[in-house]
Amino acid sequence: MPRPFELPDFYEPYPARLNPHLESARAHSKEWARRMGMVEGSGIWDEDDYDSHDYALLCSYTHPDAPAERLATVTDWYVWVFFFDDHFLESFKRDRDTVGAREYLERLLAFMPAGPVDGRGSAPSAVPENAVERGLADLWGRTVPAMSDGWRRRFAEATRHLLEESMWELANISDGRIANPLEYIEMRRKVGGAPWSAGLVEFAAGAEVPEVIAASRPMRVLKDAFSDAVHLRNDLFSYQREVEDEGELSNGVLVFETFLGCGTQQAADAVNDLITSRLHQFEHTALTELPPLFAEHGLDPASCADALAYVKGLQDWQAGGHEWHTRSSRYMNDGPPAERVPSVPGGVAGLPTGPTGLGTSAARIAASVAATLPARLRSHAYPPYEKVGPVRIPELRMPYTTRLSPHLDASRENVVGWAHRMGMLDAVPGLPSSGIWDEHKLRAFDFALCSAGIHPDASPAQLDLTTGWLTWGTYGDDYYPVVFGRTGDMAGARVCTARLSSFMPVDSGDVPAPVNALERGLADLWARTTGPMAVDARRAFRATIEDMTGSWLWELANQAAHRVPDPVDYVEMRRKTFGAEFTMSLSRLSHGRTVPAEIYRTRPVQAMEHAAGDYAGLLNDLFSYRKEIEFEGEIHNCVFVVRNFFDCGTAEALKIVGDLADSRMREFERVVSAELPRMFEELALGAETRAALVGYARELQHWMAGILIWHRGCRRYTESELRRPVGGPSGVPHGPTGLGTATARLMTAFGGDREAVWLPGSFGGQAWNRAGEASV
Repeated sequence: MPRPFELPDFYEPYPARLNPHLESARAHSKEWARRMGMVEGSGIWDEDDYDSHDYALLCSYTHPDAPAERLATVTDWYVWVFFFDDHFLESFKRDRDTVGAREYLERLLAFMPAGPVDGRGSAPSAVPENAVERGLADLWGRTVPAMSDGWRRRFAEATRHLLEESMWELANISDGRIANPLEYIEMRRKVGGAPWSAGLVEFAAGAEVPEVIAASRPMRVLKDAFSDAVHLRNDLFSYQREVEDEGELSNGVLVFETFLGCGTQQAADAVNDLITSRLHQFEHTALTELPPLFAEHGLDPASCADALAYVKGLQDWQAGGHEWHTRSSRYMNDGPPAERVPSVPGGVAGLPTGPTGLGTSAARIAASVAATLPARLRSHAYPPYEKVGPVRIPELRMPYTTRLSPHLDASRENVVGWAHRMGMLDAVPGLPSSGIWDEHKLRAFDFALCSAGIHPDASPAQLDLTTGWLTWGTYGDDYYPVVFGRTGDMAGARVCTARLSSFMPVDSGDVPAPVNALERGLADLWARTTGPMAVDARRAFRATIEDMTGSWLWELANQAAHRVPDPVDYVEMRRKTFGAEFTMSLSRLSHGRTVPAEIYRTRPVQAMEHAAGDYAGLLNDLFSYRKEIEFEGEIHNCVFVVRNFFDCGTAEALKIVGDLADSRMREFERVVSAELPRMFEELALGAETRAALVGYARELQHWMAGILIWHRGCRRYTESELRRPVGGPSGVPHGPTGLGTATARLMTAFGGDREAVWLPGSFGGQAWNRAGEASV
């Protein structure tokens, strides 16, 4: 069969090593698979299939230092998970049997008891009826007693995702639907199994991640970057089998091919570039974020060693997983390394240009690192304050409408008085010429217009609260770069962020006296907002604000490192820096007691929220591109991140970001029209809960439409406003001043008084400025 593409040159920064207990693991797991009924008579594998897949080789490569007993258990887990995948394909995917698939998956949950473990774990609540159920029941009892309750909860969640989200793949096949890239990356983590594999790394290494840091951003990013690289690598090797033979639609190469409208080879190369980027993110996080994390939580040396052993285990998995993919008959490959024809410039076909074969992967590291060096350097070599000029914003899909609150004008005036009382329009104490805003800028930003669109039915007091929160969040986003970014004061920024949490008590405890406008504004808004809320609701609301304030530290760290973010990390952090989850939570306050918390954690509701949040964040990046790149020297903009990743021009990057926004909007529409009603029936939700969720979806529609109205109607992004310094007249160049900054000022000193923006949608394809006036 002809190949759909040539495998690209992979980034291989870690050597693959082989566990010395390979043969004993082979013998043990084959005997175990037979006892479970997975080989002869299973209808899925015969002995030749099982032997050719060689899962013991996979586990011996991915866990090279595991002792024999744990290697045998881990190998059994991988035999089970691959058998489950093939069994699910033959039993349900090929025939599109969604009803049978759901019943099958629900039964499997009974074999992962959630109760506290005893000598062999809690007993399953059902009797196994097939090979998949027998294997899961056996493995759960052999594995869980050796680990902590915290690990068990994490591993059970990853296994549930692995099982349940197979329905997402099946639904896409039934609908003939290919996911958009952002949805795919997010869902592939759940259905692809690498987070599950990360749990087995802890088991194999005998080194659990300390519970106190298990949910932290650095540990989450390490697991996510590991997972994405594992899954996308698998997509490259398995494309021919999955797409051409099985009719699978959940493959990263196919997703990129469809989204970018490009050929299969170009899509495969783009997927490989994303693998490299995710591995670079893994390395950056391990080197720069783990040491301060350990210090912040006061980890003892043994806990630090456990965490680092886990990180090393993830590196081993990357290297070993790649080596196994090159050898397994399950995938498209060139055979074992000794049999390959190298694709090196100047090489002779059929002759190796370096060492090959078992044990020689380390020799490929230097060439691999050198080949990916340009992309790594490019992310640190951007020119600040780059001249951008007028931006032609692509047409954006917006199928929803909203009304503006009749209390808009009053809220506009009220927020100005409130900002004055909080001190937001004053200079920052101790920093000369450090005014963040003045009254002119606050009125130009017109946050009341945004709140009037996203909450059109709000009472006057409710609208003022929403306007106040939008004002405070944007003030904080502007405050951190001015107060901490210009001086590189990361320690001060961390202290400031930690203090903000003390102004959000979840009980009736005292709060400290605020010392600046940021603290005064938060204390005032928190007290006015959370009075009638239950403690759990306050805690959840505070978490969304802490996510946003914590993301400001992430931005400062990237700016200090002069590093353009990895595209996946950027999009996922963008939800937090934009405050999407925080402002969405304002919509949920009114019906928080009607909808059980577990319903908000279901896949359709989270998909709806993430799609809406990404649409709004990408929309903002399109409108703010010139402001952030040319006038602020920023790097946290998706257009800029896409330019860096694809090494393309601004026009192409604008189109890609616009297409991403549109794809997320279409996903939102599909979830609301198809997935929510299906969830209502599957979970047998009551009328009150259904009405609350339908109302929440409608509020998110208003939220997106209101944000678009605000971007088109406010003056935050106009050239005249960008060139007007705080407290000064318009027309004065805005940018860095002082010794050595003349070049940066020259870059921003040219251009007209108003920014022309192309808005083809509802404005009939004319060029308009932000005030809504036609431009010639």
